[in-house]
Amino acid sequence: MVWPVADGALFSGAWIEARRSVISQSPFISVVVPVYRAERILPILAKRLTASLAALQRSYEIILVDDRSPDGSWEVIRQMAMTHPCMVAMRLSRNFGQHYAITAGLDAARGEWTVIMDCDLQDQPEEISGLLALAEQGYDVVLARRKVRRDRLPKRIFSRLFYVVFNFLSGYRMDPTVGAFRIMHRRVVDAYLSMREVSRLFGGLIEWLGFETAYLDVEHASRYDGRSSYNFRSMTRLALDGMIAFSNRPLYLSIAIGLAMSFLSAGFGAALVIRYFLNPRIGVPGWLSTVTLTTFTGGLILLNLGVLGVYLGRIYDQTKGRPLYVVDRIVAQAEGGNPAHSLDTVIHEGK
Repeated sequence: MVWPVADGALFSGAWIEARRSVISQSPFISVVVPVYRAERILPILAKRLTASLAALQRSYEIILVDDRSPDGSWEVIRQMAMTHPCMVAMRLSRNFGQHYAITAGLDAARGEWTVIMDCDLQDQPEEISGLLALAEQGYDVVLARRKVRRDRLPKRIFSRLFYVVFNFLSGYRMDPTVGAFRIMHRRVVDAYLSMREVSRLFGGLIEWLGFETAYLDVEHASRYDGRSSYNFRSMTRLALDGMIAFSNRPLYLSIAIGLAMSFLSAGFGAALVIRYFLNPRIGVPGWLSTVTLTTFTGGLILLNLGVLGVYLGRIYDQTKGRPLYVVDRIVAQAEGGNPAHSLDTVIHEGK
């Protein structure tokens, strides 16, 4: 059965009705997994994840969000959703990015508790029971803190640099040993979903909310297959988006640099004048110092204009009011073993 959805439809409309026809009661725990380049990992992930959740003896759902992976990941999760009553397969219309895929999954999640985890099995499903146990002691958010990161050396270096720069420019303190793996109460999820800004950094937004948070030390496994899709370029872009989304400190920093350069230029000019009067035969330095100062100052001006332009660009993106993401297809098995339902082309507005 296929539900056609009009352009601009909200999840509160056709999508919610479709979800109600799939499962009549909200599960106790939802697990949201953004998927990208994980075709060979997904069967193992599903096996370990369902075993871990079944051991909790609580109702659950697993939402797998395909961020338009270029491999066969969609076909794998589609088949799993058609055969497993607690799985939902969601495919975005294009590659929007991990943090948007997480938002799409959270929009669909209905559990009292929601777990976010990566698909590469570095976040181990067996740790979910520990996260839930600690959360039920009175915490709204429990973050999985990796004792030892099992990533490649370049990624560890880039990640460490990202957090140092982000913490300095944003004014927030994010723990570099913490990734996306966590469990959150329903009210935290609802608060997160109320923020629809275009520039999204999942961990930073949860940090900004400020709910009662605890940490659980977990074992970080090596990647089961393939390589991470994050490279230096993508991590740099993510860092810039996060800094600009969370703070205007870069603007103040550019002002401080401009003021410092003005004082240095004034001091340098005064030193040249004093030197000329003390020894007129030396003369004023020639074109080299002039060209150097001019080009350096010009570069700083362009840098400041660039920082300002990036902020204006983010404002422009937000005012366009485009959807945060577009869902191309959703597949889920109905209750009672009925054939899987499919919902095509769902658009979620960013308002």
